[in-house]
Amino acid sequence: MQYFAALKLGEKRVKSAQELLARYTGHAMPALALKDNKDNKWEPVGEENLFALVKEANGYMIAFCDKNGIAKSIAQWFNEETKNEIITKIRADQNMKEYFGRLSLPV
Repeated sequence: MQYFAALKLGEKRVKSAQELLARYTGHAMPALALKDNKDNKWEPVGEENLFALVKEANGYMIAFCDKNGIAKSIAQWFNEETKNEIITKIRADQNMKEYFGRLSLPV
C-alpha cells in the first residue's frame, strides 16, 4: 500500500478509536496510525479494537490497540478504582477483549 493511502486509513482508525475511548474516559489522545514493520511496506494500524492496560507510578493508562498491540488511542492516568469502572463499562458495552502482549506506544 502506498504511504499516504496507508496513513489516511490508519488516521481514520485512530480517530474512531480515540472517539470511542474518550466516550468512556472523558479524554483520549491519538497514538499510532501505521504499523511498525521492517520491510518498508506501509500498513495502517488494524481495524479491530482491543484494550490494554499499563501500570505506572502515576496510575493506569488505558489504550485501545489492534491485534498486534499497536496503540491507536491512549488515556492516562487513572487510579485503580476509576480504571476498573471504565474497563467494566467498555467490556459490557463493547464486548471488547483485553490485549496482554507487548504494546507499541508512541514515543
